[in-house]
Order: sequence, then structure tokens, then C-alpha cells
Amino acid sequence: MEKKADYIIVGQGLAGTCLAVVLMRRSRRVVIIDPNEAVTSSRVAAGLYNPVTGRKMVKTWMADRLFPYLTDFYTDLEELTGAKFLNTTGIYRPFISLEEQNEWMGKSASEEFRQYIRKVHCQSRSERINDPFGGLELAQAGYLKVATFLGAMHDHFRAREMLRAGNFVFDRLIIHQNTVEYEGITAKRIIFCDGSSWEHNTYFNWLPFRPVKGEVLEIKCDLEVNFIVNRGVFCVPLSKNMFRVGSNYDNNDHSWTPTERAKAEIEEKLRALINVPFETVYQKAGVRPSSKDRRPYIGLHPANEALGVFNGLGTKGVSLAPFFGEHFACYLEDGKELYKEVNISRYFSLYYNSQK
Repeated sequence: MEKKADYIIVGQGLAGTCLAVVLMRRSRRVVIIDPNEAVTSSRVAAGLYNPVTGRKMVKTWMADRLFPYLTDFYTDLEELTGAKFLNTTGIYRPFISLEEQNEWMGKSASEEFRQYIRKVHCQSRSERINDPFGGLELAQAGYLKVATFLGAMHDHFRAREMLRAGNFVFDRLIIHQNTVEYEGITAKRIIFCDGSSWEHNTYFNWLPFRPVKGEVLEIKCDLEVNFIVNRGVFCVPLSKNMFRVGSNYDNNDHSWTPTERAKAEIEEKLRALINVPFETVYQKAGVRPSSKDRRPYIGLHPANEALGVFNGLGTKGVSLAPFFGEHFACYLEDGKELYKEVNISRYFSLYYNSQK
């Protein structure tokens, strides 16, 4: 049966889901094509969102816009679906010295960091954590249960007959100047939110992706904390004695197979973080669709504006997808300019060179 839509979205990961939501809010007709695979870059993700990151603990890019937006976004969708997937427990980062403790005592009063600091702890929070100098407790931080979120939204989309299960077959896409057709669906535009499947995308594989493999463990231990601990590795409470721990970063191995090397690396860093024995009960790996410059890829194809892309969110998909889904919708629907840092026009030269 023929179906008319405003947008076809390929992929129901974090990017595709968030874009579909903001377009639905504008009463646009959306059809999502997704194979609903159990293992994807979004579903494997640990789901942390953190406004202050890195070895040097700097405020993450665009934090002042991203983090206030994402809390309301996911909370609204919890109310919509009746599911619970956002955990706002906060993140605790142990200090490694008195000097670091003093530095953050000063930063906590600064305008730049004040809203992101819940408390500076000058003493250990737990004898089970290696934090003799205390640590920094971050606000506007936590984690999204990504698989739960995507599953709840999958059911929501399916109930509204917006979802078509199956792999996208590029040979079946018919492209016109102002519309596209795919298996009986006619739409104004098709937006590829295909995550780590980008390399099979013949329309946007000229974008310089830099995929990064990451592995996480699930461990059993008597840590007895109800907050995220993050230094070297993160340790996220899942249930009373179960925790998710990770992650490593591998730029060379792009397989989805867990490795003993990564397990040993993560376990070593965990032993430096906590003071209790643990048992690793599960390990999984995923490949993140990261961009060359660590900024999302958003925009329309240089040769045909019926084709669009929203990808390259890398390790920060939970925090980037809601805000930039809205940002992309404002571009598509209202004609507002995209931020130059995310607009794929910054790499149009690669497309033109590929056509020579």
C-alpha cells in the first residue's frame, strides 16, 4: 500500500529516535526504517552523560545548551511512554591529590562550573572507593538506560504505525529532485541516522568517520554505592550488587568481538578505583560512529537536498542527540542555519573530490 510521508528516517538509534520525536512534535508524518537489531552502537552504549569530562576535567562542548535540554527531553518521553530510563544520580570523580581538591574548591565558586558541581567532598565518601582526598560530585550528570529508552520508543512508534522493520536496501531507493520513494513510501526527504552502518551508505560514505571500538563489563561486587564513580573507568550501579564498568577506546580494531586485552585493561583500572573484590560476569563490545573532528555530521547532500544525514555522535550520543535533533528540525522546517561546527558542508570538498 502506498504511503505518503514528510520524512523517512533510516535507523532508530539515538539520533533517529530523537529526530523522529522532534518532527512528530511538529505534526510531521514520519516513517522509520529499522531492523531492530539487539546489538547496535546505540544499544551497546553505557549511556553516560557528563558536563565535565576528560583528563583535564574541562566543560564539554556546548554543555550550557545540551544539558538543560536533555533532562527535560528524556523526562517528557518517560511520561509519554510510561517507561523509566533516565537516571539523574550524578557522577562522583575521586581526587588524586590535595592540590586537585583545592583546585576544584576554587572552581566550584566560578560562574563557568557552578551549575555543574553538586558538592566538593574533602573526605572519602566510602571506604570501598579509593578516594582518600575526597572527590568532585557533578550535577546535571547521570546515565540513560539506552536499550530501555529505544525499546520504549520502538513500541511507541510501532503503535502509531510509523515503524517498518527490516534492513534498508539502497537499491530500492528512487531519488527525484524534490522527493524520494522507497518500497511504497513517498517522502519529501530521507534522513540517514544509520550509526555504525555508515560505511554501507553510498550517499554519505565520503564523510570522514573515525570509528572507535569500546568495550564494557558487567561485574558483581559489594561496592554498596548508589552513584556513578568515574576515574580512569566508570562504574555504574545497575542493581544491588551489579555494576557496569568501562570503557576502553580502540581506534584500530573495528570488530564487534570482545577481547581479553580490553577486559584486562578495564579490570586493572577498576582495581585502582575501588577497594573491594569483584567478579566479571559479562562483557560486550561496540563500535561508535565517531567523526574526524568529534562533531556531529548534520545536513543535506550537496548534490540532492532530498537526502540528509544525522550521524557521527560518537561517545556522546545521549547528550548530543536531543539538542541537535531539534537543531536539525529547525533547519529542515524553519530554514534556520546549522551551526558550522556540525554542518556537513565543512566536508563538501571531499564529496566533490570523490566525483572526479
